[in-house]
Amino acid sequence: MNKIELRVMAINRSVTNTANYALILGETRGPRRLPVIIGNAEAQAIAVSLEGLIVSRPLTHDLFKNTLETLRTNLREIIITDLREGIFFARLVLDRDGEIIEVDSRTSDALALATRFECPIYTYNHILETAGIVLEGDDDPSHDDEGEMEIVGDESGHGPSLSRMNIKDLNSHLDQMLQDENYEEAARIRDELQRRKAS
Repeated sequence: MNKIELRVMAINRSVTNTANYALILGETRGPRRLPVIIGNAEAQAIAVSLEGLIVSRPLTHDLFKNTLETLRTNLREIIITDLREGIFFARLVLDRDGEIIEVDSRTSDALALATRFECPIYTYNHILETAGIVLEGDDDPSHDDEGEMEIVGDESGHGPSLSRMNIKDLNSHLDQMLQDENYEEAARIRDELQRRKAS
């Protein structure tokens, strides 16, 4: 089966379950999007990696990456291999000194590792045919927003309104969130600081 490459496009709070998130994967050469429901911990782990946040101690996925690297094993790619009863299945494709090893993985964990190794993410056409969607306004194949990724949340559920805070308070709040290991909120604060810097 031919593999189709995907990339992370956005992390949104799930509409159906506010405790979870929808990670939106998009075809690198096509309009289809694949929403994958992930838990809060995995969403934070992925956000930390994508936002380049520095944490004081390694998170679980950082520990796994460090362990693989210590054992001279590289994550070549991840593949979302199947969809059964609404659950995605994935495999890690590892390379240890030329020996290819495939390991079964939860899709959310595989994606958290893929963002850390910056390796390709693949799936198959039958999965995109079954679970993929084309978002309104995204059906133009010439539309290329590669490199853009957004983390979207409901501000009302995220503590103080960042738009009302000054730069000093934002930086202080960011330090506190990193110390508390609240990486989702830290990513939101960083986005607000970057938005203000750009304007």
